[in-house]
Amino acid sequence: MRDRRILGIIVVGCLALGLPARPGEAPPEESGLGQRIRALPGVVEARPSRFDTKSFGEAYEIMFEQPLDHANPDGPRFRQRLFLAHAGYDKPVVLVTEGYRAGGSRAGELTRLLGANQINVEHRFFGRSVPEPLNWSDLTVRQSADDLHALVMLLKTLYPGRWVSTGVSKSGQTALFYKCFHPDDVDATVPYSAPINLAQEDPRLYHFLETAGDEAARARIKEYQKALFRREEELLPLVAEWAESRRWDVGLGLAEAYEYGILEYAFAFWQYGAEAADIPAADAPAADLFEHYRKINTFYFYTDQGRKAFEPFMYLSLIHISEPTRPY
Repeated sequence: MRDRRILGIIVVGCLALGLPARPGEAPPEESGLGQRIRALPGVVEARPSRFDTKSFGEAYEIMFEQPLDHANPDGPRFRQRLFLAHAGYDKPVVLVTEGYRAGGSRAGELTRLLGANQINVEHRFFGRSVPEPLNWSDLTVRQSADDLHALVMLLKTLYPGRWVSTGVSKSGQTALFYKCFHPDDVDATVPYSAPINLAQEDPRLYHFLETAGDEAARARIKEYQKALFRREEELLPLVAEWAESRRWDVGLGLAEAYEYGILEYAFAFWQYGAEAADIPAADAPAADLFEHYRKINTFYFYTDQGRKAFEPFMYLSLIHISEPTRPY
């Protein structure tokens, strides 16, 4: 019984620190890296974090103080979160410029190829990097790029070697903006699938939806969407049960969120790599129609939780695309 109590204390302690806990496995000991991180100007918190033990020796979740407005460094400040995964002081650094909230320290493709350290920086106004009070005028791509610049200049005192910035989707877009405003900070930028919108309703999206896949696949998608609308009364109870099981709130209205999800489906189908053969026929059982809808899961974006998670992105999209003369 005493051994079980001790094991329980170890597990709870590991969870509190964000470390993996396995029976019989003690948390990894800190080296001098933790002390060096905490001594950096602006670092207000650094704690051991989960990490990919095959790629890194240790990792930290860090909170760093940044100016809300880098043009006014003596003004209000906020705390920005980043994850630092350490492979060696003499190794290169892969900087993951997150477009949303940041996750833990799992090695990405470039990190594995280069045997590099990895730093994931959470985008301002997402996740734990949200200022109080919230002033949307401080959310610009220029301020985000300046956040990255300040962090890179500081962390180069630990890692003076080569740096590569990267990101996927909006994170890749963030990497491009960072390279634009601070071209000499990193040695290379490798964005994956980075979108650059030309308008709030970019005509290239419609061209894509009209030409993606083959004609048979596009027809199957459209017929499935029509079936979801026609059989809404059958499907809404299943959607309601699903939302309740996930504890999602739907202030927009269940039917409205469901229908917006149907309209979003065609783009999401191609974005997430679904197969046309998996789309149920229009006369398939309601459970089959729902299961495919659940799998693609466009509904989430119209729940209160989904809208809240992406609210800063909606602001950026609205302001910087609909008001092109607004300074970034």
